[in-house]
Amino acid sequence: MPPLLQVESIEKQFPTRSGPLDVLRGVSFSLDTGQAAAIMGPSGSGKSTLLNILGTLEAPTKGRLMIDQRNPFELSEKDLAQFRNQRIGFVFQEHHLLPQCSVLENVLLPTLASPGHDDGTRRAKKLLDRVGLADRLDHRPAELSGGERQRVAIARALINRPALLLADEPTGNLDRATADKVGTLLSEIHREEGTTLIVVTHSPELARRFERVYRVEDGTLVAAEEF
Repeated sequence: MPPLLQVESIEKQFPTRSGPLDVLRGVSFSLDTGQAAAIMGPSGSGKSTLLNILGTLEAPTKGRLMIDQRNPFELSEKDLAQFRNQRIGFVFQEHHLLPQCSVLENVLLPTLASPGHDDGTRRAKKLLDRVGLADRLDHRPAELSGGERQRVAIARALINRPALLLADEPTGNLDRATADKVGTLLSEIHREEGTTLIVVTHSPELARRFERVYRVEDGTLVAAEEF
């Protein structure tokens, strides 16, 4: 079986007044279905740019991305949006929950563009039970702690059974004890769901939970032997 995720010689440049700025230079790696990796590196090294490309939010300047044997950047804008919604889940440092919606409604948001809303409701309740929030379905985000809001965000990211789950500093705004709980949840639930997981993080404690750890250095991706 081919890898679920294939990244082949990805480059990313941004125009500046003094000429193109190379942010990523020849990044290549692959992950099989169900594997997990952490990506570390200093601020401004290109970690988030790489995650945006993997999430199809931004196209590479050069190179090829394959997710589930498809190049998403060959799709039309409409089909790309549908592909992203169905095949990729996102967990951000800021939870991005809608304050006017309940916990259950927030988790269901990605299903609104897809059929089978009734099935979605059942799955949302199951996921919220899994993340320990079965008794908070009708609460608003303002009524939750930071760790609880991030657990809602994890449930929302998984609602459409994505093949690829991307997390950008998911514990960055949490205290150490809460970050540890969220890290445990991420590492457990991705295995239960069979989802390929990539986590961008500054936290060595979080990175150690995953089988592969990479570091972005000078726009390239290298295996991190010590961190």
